[in-house]
Amino acid sequence: MAGLDRQARPDSLSRQTYLTLREGIIRGTYPQGTRLLEQPLAEELSVSRVPLREAVPLLEVDGFVRMLPRRGAEVTTWTEKSVHDLFDLRLCLEVGATGYAARAVAAGADTTQLDLALQRAHEGVDSGDDYRIAEDSTWFHEVIVDMTDNALMRSIMRSVSGRMMWLFFMTSLLDQSDAHSGHEEIAGAIRSGHERFAESIAYGHIERDRDDSVRVLRERGFLHG
Repeated sequence: MAGLDRQARPDSLSRQTYLTLREGIIRGTYPQGTRLLEQPLAEELSVSRVPLREAVPLLEVDGFVRMLPRRGAEVTTWTEKSVHDLFDLRLCLEVGATGYAARAVAAGADTTQLDLALQRAHEGVDSGDDYRIAEDSTWFHEVIVDMTDNALMRSIMRSVSGRMMWLFFMTSLLDQSDAHSGHEEIAGAIRSGHERFAESIAYGHIERDRDDSVRVLRERGFLHG
């Protein structure tokens, strides 16, 4: 993995370090259960330990690592329960957010960002780049929550969107065209302005994704414990 820009400001360097490690974890460069040892990582990324120490707590908050007593940081391992926990939260958060987004549209809200996110997701599927597809799919779901104009919902979504992207990447063997069709269906339901209809479409999309994701994660040996 390439070194980081050592001329960057300290806060930028910490952010770069966070993003580099986050991408490495999502891509599997640092597999589940791997200990992130400070000195080797600092040498690999060509940074001092300071930005590394600032980046690791952010990774912990976002669910990518866990801190172990006297062992330091370890890449989070996925279990079937943690997958279901994420999908349960998505049901609570995203189903409601989709309904609120439809309500906002009925009241005259602009759908430009939603349309842009859908178009970008479509281009991502066409690219065949699994990382980009996961990133664009996550952004689509984030935009829906943004449409609620609810700061608390946005904050919760930010705290789990990284884990969503990680999950999307690990399940990239699923039919991405089918997933995008689901996004188009959700976007259409939001544009309709019918709150309950939009919620039902979002619910069905998430539940279908849950079943398929658990199956693929099992098949690929990504679930532990």
